[in-house]
Amino acid sequence: MHRLFGLIMTVGALLTAARSHAQTFDPRYPVCMHVYSGANGGGGEWYDCSFTSVPQCRATASGRSASCDLNPYYPFNAPPQRLRHQRGG
Repeated sequence: MHRLFGLIMTVGALLTAARSHAQTFDPRYPVCMHVYSGANGGGGEWYDCSFTSVPQCRATASGRSASCDLNPYYPFNAPPQRLRHQRGG
């Protein structure tokens, strides 16, 4: 029983210590620009999710090696948040 517990603890520690990746897509914005700067740029590729519309993203991507896509993590169908107002008594 102690060996099983030790094995579970060891595996848990290894999984916890593994590198975690930051979230690529910012869920606050509906449009992301995928920027490619491969071999010549040396910087790889990344996503810039700071756009509120596809035309806004395309204007920024114009002349660059980039494309605009809808953010898969943006809650398009989420119900609107209702604000609660507190009344002073």
